[in-house]
Order: sequence, then C-alpha cells, then structure tokens
Amino acid sequence: MRRKLLASGALAALALGTCPATLAAATPAELAGERIVFAFDGTRPPADLLARIRRGEAGAVILFSRNIESAPQLRRLTRQLQNARPPAARREPLLIMVDQEGGLVRRVPGAPSASAQALGRRGTTAIEGVGRRAGARLRALGVNVNLAPVADVARPGSVIERQRRAFGRHPADVATQAAAYARGLRATGVAATGKHFPGFGPARRNTDEEPVSLGISPSTLRRIDGAPWKRLIDEDVPLAMLSTVIYRRLDRRPAALSGAIATVELRRRRGFRGVAISDALDTPALARIGPRATTLRAARAGTDLLIYANSYSAGARAADTLAAAISSGRVSRRSAERSSARVRSLRRALRTRNGLRVRARLDATAVFAAAAW
Repeated sequence: MRRKLLASGALAALALGTCPATLAAATPAELAGERIVFAFDGTRPPADLLARIRRGEAGAVILFSRNIESAPQLRRLTRQLQNARPPAARREPLLIMVDQEGGLVRRVPGAPSASAQALGRRGTTAIEGVGRRAGARLRALGVNVNLAPVADVARPGSVIERQRRAFGRHPADVATQAAAYARGLRATGVAATGKHFPGFGPARRNTDEEPVSLGISPSTLRRIDGAPWKRLIDEDVPLAMLSTVIYRRLDRRPAALSGAIATVELRRRRGFRGVAISDALDTPALARIGPRATTLRAARAGTDLLIYANSYSAGARAADTLAAAISSGRVSRRSAERSSARVRSLRRALRTRNGLRVRARLDATAVFAAAAW
C-alpha cells in the first residue's frame, strides 16, 4: 500500500479536529500571527519574537545561514523557540523551517550536498535516500519543515536551470524525483514543501532581484509545469509554495497574491488540501505593491502562511496589519479561521515523530557525526 504523509481525508479530519470553540475564541492577533513566518538576524531570537510566541501570536519561524553557527547552537535555538510556546499550545509545535534543497540552497551542512540538477541524474531510490538523510539531519536539529523539493520543470537558459535547482527539463522525471525527495523527508517526520506553484521553470530572471512576468499559456503551464504538482498532490505533500511571479494569462497579480491561482488553480483545480505558503513577500519582485497591500492581498487570496525573510520587523508589521484587517472585516474572519485550521492541523501532525507516520528512529549523536560543520 502506498504510504502517504497526510492523506486528504486525514488532513480534513485534522482540520475538523481543531476545536471550533478554540478557533472562535482566538483573537485577531492570534489568527494573524500564526499565519506569519517570522525571520530574524543573528543566532538568538529577538525578545519580542519570544513574547509573541508566548502569547500564541506566532506559528512559524524560518531560519537562514545567518542564524546558524554550529549544530549545538542550532539545537539550543530551536529548543528555545519551542519552549516559548504557551502551555495551551504545547500540542502544536512551532513550524521551524529552512531551505534545504541541496547545492547552492542549503542552510545546514550535510545532505543533500549535491544540487537538484545533479540528483536528477540518479535514480529515485537514491534521491529518496538523500531525502531521508536530509530529514534525519534536520529533525535532529529541531527543524520540522523543509522548503523543498523544487518541483519546477527547467527550460533551456532559465534561472532555475542556471542555478541547478531543478531536477531536470522533463515533466515526468521531475515529478518522480521531487516525489522521491518528499518521501524521504516524510520518513523522518519532516514536512516537505513543493515549490514554486504554478511553475517557476520558464522564468529567466529571479524574483529575488526584480519583478518577473510570464506570458505562458494556461494549457502549457498545466500540461508541463503541472505534472510534478499532480504527483506531489496525489502523494499529499503537506505544503505548497506559491511563487511571486505574475502569470499574465491567469491573473495580473503575483501568484501568492492571486485568488485565481492560490485558491482556484491550486485548491479547486488541483485538489490541494494542505498548507499554501508564499515565497518571500519582502522581495524586490513585490516592492512596487507595498508591504501593507502585499500582506492583505496574500491573505485574501487564500495563502495560508506568509514568509517575511529579511527581518523580524517586517514580519511583525505584517502580523499587526493582518490582525487589524481581521478586526475591521477587511480580511474575513471566516477565511482567517480556515487558514488557521490548516496551519494548526499541520502543527499537530508534527508534534511527535510518529505524527507523520515516521518509521525511522533518529539518533542525534549519530546524525551530528555524519555531517561536519
């Protein structure tokens, strides 16, 4: 029988299992804060972030190389973040995430050292094994979400191919390889994140540097770039990252800010039932829109988790903006509760190693020894 990370029915049950009274009693600050993915500088979390966590107004943190200096330090950091949770939320661990794709995009030393492009030349069994090693490493360090695998289908000369971040150019191959990496992560209790929906493969420029707009037809996007997403969604990948590219033939708004993409294309057309997460929203690609409008448009579009990667202050402002909008009705409370239910369901599923049907037992000492810093 095919093993799954979060079966669609199980995910729905988890969402329904989130106590309605608890959601009904949640303050706008709680509903908003747990949808923001907070970042910060340095190796110690800001006091204000810890205070937000204690108030139940933060649900996710993203870590970068700037936050990590050694394995023991990272383990202390993730433990400190988790221990800040209020007693009422102890069943719902924080989502602590990193980008551990391999190659150029790797926050923690260890697997995968090879790029996705290099891994794509290996068999799916080898790729799944790499995913297991990466997941074991991350889990031992207190990281429970990996912002990988890349599910983009590369094109000749595309930025994703130049950076060697794609498994390849052939949709069927990318589908099987991305799914294999996700299965490896699943086996260790680390949640995988497919990215970047609906497909970053044709782009020749990077949204980390400037706005990107693509005129690709919806039929081509669904036929070529959609193939890996069909496989990942069939295997119930728990998170899907929305890109910040504009797909002009679908909408004039960037994907993470577009209801036509985040809700209609991803959920209704593709059947995705997990957590939709944005790519970084404090990016040059969205600078012309402005931070306040970006936050509100992403939330209204149906993007559940909003990443602010550059600073803690950017995430804090976004949380305050979203809380005020929920209070005033500019963002509907019902939609905020739906997103919160999905995020809480994922958090609860990650509360133990067995929460995601984990079969492997991790030995932190062995994992530390396996990959030197």
